[in-house]
Amino acid sequence: MNRRALIALLGGAAAWPLAARAQQAAVPVIGFLHTRTLESYRPFVEVFRRALGEAGYVEGRNVSIEYRFVAGQYDRLPEMAAELVRRQVAVLVAGGGEPSALAAKAATSTIRSSSSWAAIR
Repeated sequence: MNRRALIALLGGAAAWPLAARAQQAAVPVIGFLHTRTLESYRPFVEVFRRALGEAGYVEGRNVSIEYRFVAGQYDRLPEMAAELVRRQVAVLVAGGGEPSALAAKAATSTIRSSSSWAAIR
């Protein structure tokens, strides 16, 4: 191998960590929409975080959670759901009954729902 080829090889190898870092996927964001207040729902949020951790998702490490609580102001649900959809969340958790689930479903056409959760693809 000649000197130029060796220098080119070493120079390219030095850039590999930078390229690998640039290709890493962004941390997924979970949208969490609820009809109550954080204070009144905090124990359940802790259970939610614990369950995510058991599945390998730790808030602040490999997943981010965007919380939106409307404190019984149901008219704010559509606005909050639309904000989470604009944020391009990977999953939208809608709690507090049918009103938040309907607001989440109305905020996007690419939503799949069940009785307890809704996920945006």
